[in-house]
Amino acid sequence: MTSVLYDVPGPRARRRNVLFTIVFLVALAALVWWVLRSLADKNQLEWVKWEPFFTDGRSWTTYILPGLKNTIIASALAMVIALPLGALFGIARLSDHAWVRGAAGTVVEFFRAIPVLILMLFANAAYSEFTDISPDNRPLYAVVTGLVLYNASVLAEVVRAGILSLPTGQTDAAKAVGMRKGQTMRSVLLPQSVTAMLPALVSQLVVIVKDTALGGALLGFSELLASVRPMSANYGANTIASFTVVAVIFVLLNFALTTFAGWLELRLRRGRKSTGAVVGADAVADLATPGEHMTPPGPDKRKS
Repeated sequence: MTSVLYDVPGPRARRRNVLFTIVFLVALAALVWWVLRSLADKNQLEWVKWEPFFTDGRSWTTYILPGLKNTIIASALAMVIALPLGALFGIARLSDHAWVRGAAGTVVEFFRAIPVLILMLFANAAYSEFTDISPDNRPLYAVVTGLVLYNASVLAEVVRAGILSLPTGQTDAAKAVGMRKGQTMRSVLLPQSVTAMLPALVSQLVVIVKDTALGGALLGFSELLASVRPMSANYGANTIASFTVVAVIFVLLNFALTTFAGWLELRLRRGRKSTGAVVGADAVADLATPGEHMTPPGPDKRKS
């Protein structure tokens, strides 16, 4: 079976693909064996280093779960604030008014060009200098501020690209029934672009979750990754085991986020395909701008 974009491989290509697969699997197995052998030589695979995570509940209640709680709080706050803020700036960049486009574009390009870690450090210094926020809460505020400023600017570009990816006929059809620009954006363009934007949005949300670790590295924010140091010091320098457990938790957390997003995307696509509503004349008239309601044409009164 042959298509424009794909040619079915012949016998030689199939043998070559099988050979490449075998070579890759052998190389992967050798790499795994080398890593495990190196860890075993350093006594990092001994049960005593992994035992606290399976037999001692204090390793979870004292270190891992509080760090996970702070990671979820910081990432959730950043998501809740950055998503609508990014959508607002993304729509503003499509405004008909040049001053709105220019202001939004300047803000987006400025914060998108600065590393998120620098934004966190600046926010922490600003909160320390100009606010009365306690030192215990200041790292959380700084982390959330840095994540919001950076990711809102990135999400603004995602929203703008998602809206521009729609066919221009959608806007023309909305104008044909008398919808204003705000109505077109709210009722036509945004609902359709969400499905196209969802993979990129989820990728950025995953970045938010992972970037909370930057606050623990330099700001003293007690998030999940920051729990490795006191935990490994308390349980006999089991650093590799602690990093492994934390990495698995991050993988599970991000996997749950992407799984939910995949389910939501599938549901949105099914809902859009199953929608077959017919708009009546009265509904079209209600959507028209005031003073421009459509009236049915009267009878032909031409004189005979």
